Amino acid sequence: MSLPVILYRYEGSPYAHKVDNALTLKRIPHQIVSVSPVLPRPEVADILGIPYRRIPILAIGNDIYCDTSLIVSTLERRFPASQGFGTLFPARNNGGTPDTGLIKAFSKFYIDRSLFSVAALLLPWEKLPPAFLKDRSERCPNECKGYCCLKRQGSCPTFLPYGKSHPVFISWKNEVTSRQVLVEEQLKDGRTWLFDTQAPSLADISIHFVLAWALGFPAAKPLRQDGRFPLTHKWLSALTAYLKDHHQKPTVINGAEAGNLVFSSPHEGYSIVGFDTTEAQRLGVKLNDVVSVTPDDTGRSYPTTGKLVALSTEEVVLEIVAKKGTVRCHFPRLGYVIGIPKTVAKL
Repeated sequence: MSLPVILYRYEGSPYAHKVDNALTLKRIPHQIVSVSPVLPRPEVADILGIPYRRIPILAIGNDIYCDTSLIVSTLERRFPASQGFGTLFPARNNGGTPDTGLIKAFSKFYIDRSLFSVAALLLPWEKLPPAFLKDRSERCPNECKGYCCLKRQGSCPTFLPYGKSHPVFISWKNEVTSRQVLVEEQLKDGRTWLFDTQAPSLADISIHFVLAWALGFPAAKPLRQDGRFPLTHKWLSALTAYLKDHHQKPTVINGAEAGNLVFSSPHEGYSIVGFDTTEAQRLGVKLNDVVSVTPDDTGRSYPTTGKLVALSTEEVVLEIVAKKGTVRCHFPRLGYVIGIPKTVAKL
């Protein structure tokens, strides 16, 4: 019996679209739970017992995976091409093996930590709902730095755009343009996909989800009309068409239904991740300790706490007891901090 695959997402999340596209390339049947763009999200915090605030998250059986970098790696591992699924790392056109490590690094550090932060500044912040602005300004003040906080009405900030002629706004557009130059250069030799693979790879969908999202904003109109990047726009259109042609519509379920499926499903054996005692000693933790995991950039006010059941140089797994059952929550090591909760440390 196959395990349920459930994606918790909201429609406006660009990272949710990245995972959508990964599931499309992998040809994995799945279900989705629609959650709110802002807190609270009872489908995650109340039902699953996970306070982690970023979306999307993905459940495979009783295992909950947080952060898109871990989600896509896990999809590739648990649904291998050898079992009839697609791959995020197709072979190169010259017959060579794919540059798996380089593609992962490109996706994590160039896209997620560089291009996305610049593209987010093109959002029409002044048109977004006050609740969304309040939520994002609390999670990540720098994400709203494109707008000056004029005043606060109660607990809600009021934002005003810098304006198209402001040097900061011009600088952001220049940064997006400079990043398109790199994509254009990569495509100059006539390749169809960025890493010259036989089909789209993780690298392609990683930059596609950012450009397809950001270029739709009114502030990006000059970038859409810029004729200096014909290969980039051709590649973007080709990948959009490819994803549309291969998309399989998922089933929509609610949070309670998803919770029942998760709690009634088995989890993957802890030995898959294992327990690296050297890493544990370096971190000052032991197997079965109660630990917390938090992102090292945003969302640090919402640590996820649970029993440490698996640890490697790439992944950490917590056992979390929720109201109606137990789940195993997975985080990548890159970009996350493992520590002892203050309440436990005082005991």
